[in-house]
Amino acid sequence: MTEINNLSRRNFVSGIGCMCCSSMILSSCTDVALSDRSQFNIINDDFLYAQTFPAYENFKSENKLITGTRDYNNIVNIGFKIREAINAYYLSNGENNPTNNFEWEFILVDDDQTKNAWCMPGGKIAFYSGILTIAKNNDGIASIMGHEIAHAVARHSAERASTAILADIGTIALETLLGQKIPGGKYIRQFGLDLPFNRSQELEADYLGLVFMSLAGYDIKESFKVWERMKETQGNNPAEFFSTHPSPDNRINQLKNWIPIVSAQYPAIG
Repeated sequence: MTEINNLSRRNFVSGIGCMCCSSMILSSCTDVALSDRSQFNIINDDFLYAQTFPAYENFKSENKLITGTRDYNNIVNIGFKIREAINAYYLSNGENNPTNNFEWEFILVDDDQTKNAWCMPGGKIAFYSGILTIAKNNDGIASIMGHEIAHAVARHSAERASTAILADIGTIALETLLGQKIPGGKYIRQFGLDLPFNRSQELEADYLGLVFMSLAGYDIKESFKVWERMKETQGNNPAEFFSTHPSPDNRINQLKNWIPIVSAQYPAIG
């Protein structure tokens, strides 16, 4: 499963010089919700949502959507149940809710060939009908839903764009200092920074997704079963080193290790 945003790194980089005093840039190092990890983020939500909400509306207008069916209702109900569990958790703990400014929306795309789901910043989520056979049941849907919501809660899109900007600026500065292009710079960047960073975000979303589905009262053991079913449909996968996502075996093992920890620390709420 992937997280999608419609942001152009080139637009960000080209706009850095002239927009540094605008609301786009907010230098910050913040902690990811329910995680011990600090993240670098220089892009605020107002700027991000101004780009992604119209992109979501455009996506809806260009694709055939399923509404009014049992599958659609399940997706919407599960999404809102997880939303309410997140709200209740933060309210009961007296903590700042990272989803307070979300404008939640859930759609089901009529595409049986695509086994995928994604989330835009601000709680804009899409499921493709093809992934329902992988989800298999409501707990499976909750596992996928929790993972996608986790991407938005953790501000992964903004973090990835912020890191890309920093890397681009650093590369330009170093090449200017050296007076030449860095040999193999593209591949050093891809395999040394971009791919490992994407994989770490995916694993973080797996963990946070477990937390969210557990808080909402779903069976978190279904999470690794979803990936077992996904693995069966994928055939031969590229080595993890060459992929934006962790290998299915790695994800399955991680999820199994996290399940007893999450069950103990984040039981169903309310």
